[in-house]
Amino acid sequence: MLADIQKAEKGFTVRFERHLKHSVENVWAYLTENEKLARWFSELSVDDLREGGSIKFDMQNGTFEEMKITALDIQAVLEFTWGEDLVRFELYPEAEGCLLVLKEYINQMTSHTPKDLAGWHVCLDVIAALLDEREVVSRMEEWKKWYEQYVHAVEKFA
Repeated sequence: MLADIQKAEKGFTVRFERHLKHSVENVWAYLTENEKLARWFSELSVDDLREGGSIKFDMQNGTFEEMKITALDIQAVLEFTWGEDLVRFELYPEAEGCLLVLKEYINQMTSHTPKDLAGWHVCLDVIAALLDEREVVSRMEEWKKWYEQYVHAVEKFA
């Protein structure tokens, strides 16, 4: 299911949800422990896990972009800058696991927005697959499928 995209007072809010049959602790590990983080987003690494700390994005050209952690509540909230925007992961315990929510607060829709949204969509699916010990055969094929849908979803706001 596509993320929910809403016009906000300033910019846009995008909300992804995944109900996972895994504990908050196990899911949190995939968001914050570098060896697990690398399995679903190899360019990211947690540099300093604290509010005001940082996450690094490897630009794959010898440089790194530092993203500031703007909110942190261990095993509940991880929020950080994403360029001019914000990305926020929230975890909520449920009877049979947890709810993983990813919110992206977007200042301005651009031609790159559907690419990012499709990317986050696939990342969340990969986290779920890793937790379930399943393999995602082709992330690029999955991304292409979702990218087309996000292009149409974002057009409504252009």
